[in-house]
Amino acid sequence: MWGFISYLNSPELVVSFQRCCGLVQRERDSFITENRRVNANGSDPVTIQRRRAEQVSNGTSRAHDTNSNYKSISSQCEHKDGPRPHYEVRNWLFYFLFVTSAALGHEVFYISFLPCIHWNLDPFLCRRLVNVWAVVMYIGQVMKDILKLPRPPSPPVVKLETRVDAEYGLPSTHAMAATAISFTLLLSAHERVKFPFELGLIVAVVLSALVCLSRLYTGMHSVLDVICGVVISAVIMALSYPFWGTVDLLQIHSPVSPIVALALPLFLSYKYPELDHYTTTRGDTTIILACSAGCSVGYWVNERLGLTFDLAGPFPVTLPPLTLAAVGLGVARFLVGLAMLVLTRQTVRWASLRVLCRIYGASVSDVDARRRKEIEVPYKFSTYVAIGLVNSIMVNRVFVMMGLWDLGNSV
Repeated sequence: MWGFISYLNSPELVVSFQRCCGLVQRERDSFITENRRVNANGSDPVTIQRRRAEQVSNGTSRAHDTNSNYKSISSQCEHKDGPRPHYEVRNWLFYFLFVTSAALGHEVFYISFLPCIHWNLDPFLCRRLVNVWAVVMYIGQVMKDILKLPRPPSPPVVKLETRVDAEYGLPSTHAMAATAISFTLLLSAHERVKFPFELGLIVAVVLSALVCLSRLYTGMHSVLDVICGVVISAVIMALSYPFWGTVDLLQIHSPVSPIVALALPLFLSYKYPELDHYTTTRGDTTIILACSAGCSVGYWVNERLGLTFDLAGPFPVTLPPLTLAAVGLGVARFLVGLAMLVLTRQTVRWASLRVLCRIYGASVSDVDARRRKEIEVPYKFSTYVAIGLVNSIMVNRVFVMMGLWDLGNSV
């Protein structure tokens, strides 16, 4: 059994998948040569970037030397005519397919897709998705930093992403989020609107599978990481599914709902497991929890104001035909709503960062200062709570004022 687990966790399995999809390491790349030289001196090539982050966060004098060494290694990857990648793409169809699929697990997708469900389909579905997504992602992120299992080493694996390379690997939160979002939407939408369930099941399986395979293609996870991510997400959904309706009622009607919705995520953000080096997991987890908190409060406020913009029953409802005019309204709502969220993000982020940096005597341009917990958590939490509030309260009301929303379709 342990041998099978080791096989699933082996980087060679990831390399085999990458090669089958036409992504190969350049054999003569100087980056590999230098990494092997570093490894021969007793260092682990997987953790060059992580070690640099550790030393910078610890303030050791070796941070500058490590940073210089890292830059010198990277500089050897450059060709005389410009930067030269350390990999070769032999199948561009797979490249674009999996790189695009990997983007489905990043902030740009969450800040566009989840609100789009609210604006163009049913706010109830968005609320359900955000609730499950936040729980699944928090558990996955915490498990990463408790288990502390490394990502596949490079070389031999080709890595196409660098932002999260200092994070740990198991479980794959991309796989967890893709599974949770796809099947939560499938199960919840089946209660609200009429559609062929079999077709929805196929779409959910394909989308989640593409995201899972993209984590292998980009070299960010082993097969074991991805499988564990899918299984953990499925278990969380199975255990929580009987309580989804109860949570909906309490979230909307309980008088203490907004207090719990804000206090619990903020507490969890501050109590996130501490590491001996900086990674993006705490900040990303704070963003997810804050979005959930803001949306939850917003939906509670909408219920108090008597305008939820939910679909009108009895359920399941039959959606109107998809006409050119309906598509045009949907695109207009998406663009207006996304512009409002981006404006909110930039404004609140700009203001909160400056207030907090002034309080703690730090420079706004100091990246290390912005990574300190007392600055990172409150500025990200306030920014994304504001985004959740604007998404759930303000955007649809702007649609009404602009003539982009038909109140006859809501209750």
